[in-house]
Amino acid sequence: MIEIPVYNREGKQIDRVQVDESLLGGKIRPALLKQAVVMYHANRRQGTAATRNRGRVAGSTAKLYRQKGTGRARMGAVRTVIRRGGGVAFAKQTRDFRQRMPRKQRRLARDSAVLAKLTGQDALVIDELRFETPKTRDFAAILGNLKIDRSCLVATEQYDVNVYKSLRNLPRVDMLEVTQLNAGDIMRRRKLLFTRAALERLLRPETQAAAPTATDEERG
Repeated sequence: MIEIPVYNREGKQIDRVQVDESLLGGKIRPALLKQAVVMYHANRRQGTAATRNRGRVAGSTAKLYRQKGTGRARMGAVRTVIRRGGGVAFAKQTRDFRQRMPRKQRRLARDSAVLAKLTGQDALVIDELRFETPKTRDFAAILGNLKIDRSCLVATEQYDVNVYKSLRNLPRVDMLEVTQLNAGDIMRRRKLLFTRAALERLLRPETQAAAPTATDEERG
Protein backbone atom coordinates (compact mmCIF):
# COMPACT_ATOMS: atom_id res chain seq x y z
CA MET A 1 0.00 0.00 0.00
CA ILE A 2 1.08 3.55 -0.76
CA GLU A 3 -0.04 6.22 1.70
CA ILE A 4 -0.65 9.65 0.22
CA PRO A 5 -1.46 12.75 2.29
CA VAL A 6 -4.58 14.74 1.45
CA TYR A 7 -4.31 18.52 1.64
CA ASN A 8 -6.84 21.30 1.77
CA ARG A 9 -6.66 24.53 -0.25
CA GLU A 10 -4.43 26.13 2.41
CA GLY A 11 -1.81 23.38 2.05
CA LYS A 12 -2.54 21.72 5.40
CA GLN A 13 -2.72 17.95 5.65
CA ILE A 14 -6.19 16.84 6.68
CA ASP A 15 -6.21 13.13 5.87
CA ARG A 16 -4.35 10.24 4.25
CA VAL A 17 -5.47 7.82 1.56
CA GLN A 18 -4.07 4.40 0.77
CA VAL A 19 -3.53 3.22 -2.79
CA ASP A 20 -3.10 -0.44 -3.64
CA GLU A 21 -0.31 -0.84 -6.19
CA SER A 22 -2.07 -3.83 -7.71
CA LEU A 23 -4.81 -1.51 -8.96
CA LEU A 24 -2.15 0.28 -11.01
CA GLY A 25 -0.48 -2.78 -12.46
CA GLY A 26 1.60 -3.67 -9.40
CA LYS A 27 4.87 -2.31 -10.80
CA ILE A 28 6.33 0.34 -13.06
CA ARG A 29 7.03 -0.85 -16.60
CA PRO A 30 9.81 1.44 -17.91
CA ALA A 31 9.98 -0.08 -21.41
CA LEU A 32 6.24 0.21 -21.96
CA LEU A 33 6.23 3.69 -20.48
CA LYS A 34 8.97 4.82 -22.85
CA GLN A 35 7.13 3.30 -25.82
CA ALA A 36 3.97 5.21 -24.89
CA VAL A 37 5.79 8.52 -24.41
CA VAL A 38 7.53 8.12 -27.78
CA MET A 39 4.15 7.42 -29.38
CA TYR A 40 2.53 10.52 -27.90
CA HIS A 41 5.49 12.68 -28.95
CA ALA A 42 5.39 11.24 -32.47
CA ASN A 43 1.65 11.86 -32.73
CA ARG A 44 2.17 15.52 -31.88
CA ARG A 45 4.41 16.03 -34.91
CA GLN A 46 2.80 17.76 -37.88
CA GLY A 47 4.99 16.16 -40.53
CA THR A 48 4.42 19.05 -42.97
CA ALA A 49 8.08 20.05 -43.49
CA ALA A 50 8.98 19.73 -47.19
CA THR A 51 11.70 21.00 -49.54
CA ARG A 52 12.03 20.70 -53.32
CA ASN A 53 14.25 18.08 -54.83
CA ARG A 54 15.59 18.19 -58.41
CA GLY A 55 12.35 16.86 -59.79
CA ARG A 56 10.32 19.69 -58.25
CA VAL A 57 12.50 22.58 -59.44
CA ALA A 58 11.53 24.27 -62.72
CA GLY A 59 14.24 24.28 -65.37
CA SER A 60 15.75 22.36 -68.28
CA THR A 61 17.53 19.07 -67.87
CA ALA A 62 20.11 19.94 -70.56
CA LYS A 63 23.74 20.74 -69.74
CA LEU A 64 24.33 24.46 -69.40
CA TYR A 65 27.34 24.35 -71.77
CA ARG A 66 29.61 21.85 -73.34
CA GLN A 67 31.99 19.73 -71.30
CA LYS A 68 35.29 21.12 -72.61
CA GLY A 69 36.76 24.16 -74.29
CA THR A 70 35.00 26.96 -72.38
CA GLY A 71 37.62 27.51 -69.68
CA ARG A 72 35.02 27.01 -66.98
CA ALA A 73 34.35 24.17 -64.61
CA ARG A 74 32.16 21.35 -65.80
CA MET A 75 28.51 22.00 -65.01
CA GLY A 76 25.38 19.91 -65.40
CA ALA A 77 21.76 21.02 -65.51
CA VAL A 78 20.43 24.18 -63.88
CA ARG A 79 18.49 22.05 -61.37
CA THR A 80 21.59 20.41 -59.90
CA VAL A 81 21.89 20.47 -56.12
CA ILE A 82 25.21 22.38 -56.18
CA ARG A 83 23.80 25.47 -57.90
CA ARG A 84 21.95 28.32 -56.21
CA GLY A 85 18.24 27.87 -56.83
CA GLY A 86 18.62 24.21 -57.63
CA GLY A 87 17.04 21.26 -55.91
CA VAL A 88 17.88 19.99 -52.45
CA ALA A 89 19.78 16.77 -51.95
CA PHE A 90 17.86 14.28 -49.77
CA ALA A 91 14.89 16.67 -49.72
CA LYS A 92 12.40 16.45 -46.87
CA GLN A 93 8.96 15.19 -47.84
CA THR A 94 5.66 15.35 -45.98
CA ARG A 95 5.10 12.22 -43.95
CA ASP A 96 2.88 10.77 -41.26
CA PHE A 97 4.71 10.14 -37.97
CA ARG A 98 1.69 8.69 -36.16
CA GLN A 99 2.11 5.50 -34.14
CA ARG A 100 -0.41 3.18 -32.56
CA MET A 101 -0.55 1.13 -29.38
CA PRO A 102 -3.17 -1.43 -28.34
CA ARG A 103 -5.77 -0.28 -25.86
CA LYS A 104 -4.47 -2.48 -23.02
CA GLN A 105 -0.92 -1.22 -23.50
CA ARG A 106 -2.09 2.39 -23.32
CA ARG A 107 -3.92 1.61 -20.09
CA LEU A 108 -0.90 -0.13 -18.55
CA ALA A 109 1.33 2.77 -19.61
CA ARG A 110 -1.05 5.24 -17.98
CA ASP A 111 -1.09 3.20 -14.77
CA SER A 112 2.72 2.94 -14.80
CA ALA A 113 2.99 6.71 -15.19
CA VAL A 114 0.63 7.31 -12.26
CA LEU A 115 2.46 4.75 -10.13
CA ALA A 116 5.80 6.40 -10.97
CA LYS A 117 4.45 9.75 -9.78
CA LEU A 118 3.08 8.21 -6.58
CA THR A 119 6.27 6.37 -5.66
CA GLY A 120 8.42 9.37 -6.61
CA GLN A 121 6.37 11.65 -4.32
CA ASP A 122 5.43 13.79 -7.30
CA ALA A 123 1.69 13.16 -6.94
CA LEU A 124 -0.49 15.14 -4.54
CA VAL A 125 -4.13 14.90 -3.52
CA ILE A 126 -6.29 17.91 -2.68
CA ASP A 127 -9.60 17.55 -0.90
CA GLU A 128 -11.59 19.57 -3.46
CA LEU A 129 -11.28 22.19 -6.18
CA ARG A 130 -14.33 24.37 -6.63
CA PHE A 131 -14.61 27.91 -7.89
CA GLU A 132 -17.77 29.97 -8.08
CA THR A 133 -16.14 32.11 -10.75
CA PRO A 134 -12.78 31.72 -12.55
CA LYS A 135 -9.96 33.14 -10.41
CA THR A 136 -6.40 32.65 -11.66
CA ARG A 137 -4.98 34.36 -8.59
CA ASP A 138 -6.77 31.95 -6.25
CA PHE A 139 -5.58 28.91 -8.17
CA ALA A 140 -2.01 30.21 -8.18
CA ALA A 141 -2.28 30.65 -4.41
CA ILE A 142 -3.39 27.01 -4.05
CA LEU A 143 -0.36 25.84 -6.02
CA GLY A 144 1.84 27.99 -3.82
CA ASN A 145 0.31 26.53 -0.66
CA LEU A 146 0.99 23.03 -1.99
CA LYS A 147 4.59 24.03 -2.83
CA ILE A 148 4.09 23.28 -6.54
CA ASP A 149 6.52 25.66 -8.18
CA ARG A 150 7.13 23.75 -11.41
CA SER A 151 4.94 22.21 -14.12
CA CYS A 152 1.78 20.47 -13.00
CA LEU A 153 -1.06 18.38 -14.42
CA VAL A 154 -4.37 18.68 -12.58
CA ALA A 155 -6.68 15.65 -12.73
CA THR A 156 -10.34 16.29 -11.91
CA GLU A 157 -13.27 13.89 -11.64
CA GLN A 158 -15.22 15.76 -14.31
CA TYR A 159 -14.54 18.70 -16.57
CA ASP A 160 -15.03 21.95 -14.62
CA VAL A 161 -15.04 25.08 -16.73
CA ASN A 162 -14.28 27.35 -13.77
CA VAL A 163 -11.24 25.29 -12.77
CA TYR A 164 -10.03 25.23 -16.38
CA LYS A 165 -10.40 29.00 -16.80
CA SER A 166 -8.65 29.55 -13.46
CA LEU A 167 -5.49 27.69 -14.54
CA ARG A 168 -5.31 28.15 -18.31
CA ASN A 169 -3.21 31.33 -18.05
CA LEU A 170 -0.70 29.76 -15.68
CA PRO A 171 2.45 28.58 -17.47
CA ARG A 172 3.06 24.81 -17.64
CA VAL A 173 -0.19 23.95 -15.85
CA ASP A 174 -2.79 21.76 -17.57
CA MET A 175 -6.05 20.10 -16.58
CA LEU A 176 -7.51 16.76 -17.70
CA GLU A 177 -10.52 14.77 -16.68
CA VAL A 178 -9.28 11.64 -14.94
CA THR A 179 -10.67 9.36 -17.65
CA GLN A 180 -8.57 11.26 -20.22
CA LEU A 181 -5.25 10.76 -18.42
CA ASN A 182 -2.51 9.26 -20.55
CA ALA A 183 1.17 8.50 -20.10
CA GLY A 184 2.28 11.29 -22.43
CA ASP A 185 0.57 14.13 -20.54
CA ILE A 186 1.44 12.68 -17.12
CA MET A 187 5.16 12.40 -17.86
CA ARG A 188 5.28 15.78 -19.58
CA ARG A 189 4.60 17.55 -16.26
CA ARG A 190 6.64 17.33 -13.08
CA LYS A 191 3.75 17.17 -10.60
CA LEU A 192 0.42 15.38 -10.76
CA LEU A 193 -2.37 16.89 -8.67
CA PHE A 194 -5.49 14.79 -8.04
CA THR A 195 -8.69 15.85 -6.42
CA ARG A 196 -9.82 13.24 -3.93
CA ALA A 197 -12.83 12.39 -6.11
CA ALA A 198 -10.62 12.04 -9.18
CA LEU A 199 -8.26 9.60 -7.46
CA GLU A 200 -11.18 7.52 -6.23
CA ARG A 201 -12.63 7.43 -9.74
CA LEU A 202 -9.26 6.41 -11.22
CA LEU A 203 -9.09 3.41 -8.90
CA ARG A 204 -12.61 2.19 -9.72
CA PRO A 205 -12.75 -1.06 -11.72
CA GLU A 206 -14.66 0.51 -14.61
CA THR A 207 -12.07 3.27 -14.98
CA GLN A 208 -9.24 0.76 -14.81
CA ALA A 209 -10.84 -1.30 -17.56
CA ALA A 210 -11.09 1.71 -19.87
CA ALA A 211 -8.07 2.81 -21.84
CA PRO A 212 -7.29 6.53 -22.08
CA THR A 213 -8.77 8.15 -25.16
CA ALA A 214 -6.29 9.89 -27.44
CA THR A 215 -6.91 13.58 -28.06
CA ASP A 216 -6.86 15.18 -31.48
CA GLU A 217 -3.35 16.50 -30.80
CA GLU A 218 -2.11 13.00 -29.96
CA ARG A 219 -3.72 11.54 -33.06
CA GLY A 220 -1.69 14.03 -35.12
